[in-house]
Amino acid sequence: MAITEAPKLPVAVNKATPYNFDLGLLLATDPNPVSLPTATSSDELEQALAEVARDGTQALINQLLTTCPISSTTDGVALSLPGATTPLPREKPLPTPKAMTKWQKFAAKKGIAPKTREQRRNITFDEESGIWRPKWGHGGLNKKGEDAPIVEVDMKKEREAKEGTSIRAAGRRERKENVRRNERMQRRNERAAEQKR
Repeated sequence: MAITEAPKLPVAVNKATPYNFDLGLLLATDPNPVSLPTATSSDELEQALAEVARDGTQALINQLLTTCPISSTTDGVALSLPGATTPLPREKPLPTPKAMTKWQKFAAKKGIAPKTREQRRNITFDEESGIWRPKWGHGGLNKKGEDAPIVEVDMKKEREAKEGTSIRAAGRRERKENVRRNERMQRRNERAAEQKR
């Protein structure tokens, strides 16, 4: 028994009105009316729809091969698609805007604006040395003068200082006390937040 091959269909697709293409979405739109057989047989209807789909697919492939750049890679032949031009509807609705937090309401009421990127950076220009230095941390400007060989003495602070303390260490002491005070305030705020829950 001999196997007969199916006849090859033509590659060129001729329509009265040409297809509209969106190659980025691999979309071919046929503006021509579809002529389906009037027979009630579902096989004939399926055959007619398959022919329309085959013509559309062939036209899309022809357009891709003639207009898109083709390159050869180690994985095989690649065809570069252009960007999509047909707007598609969203799959899901737009997200609802989030309600403002208590802080955001307070900030809007008081006119408090969030810090800019430059304000958040831990770096500032030191006029004396002419270089950029961190505001805090290792070599920070908040430690300025602690390592100075000569320290200016404020007589008022000298009289108020405790016995056995030095003026040289006063800046470091004050800075450390600020850190401890901030930590105490943070713990107090955390406890208050837990009690509200």
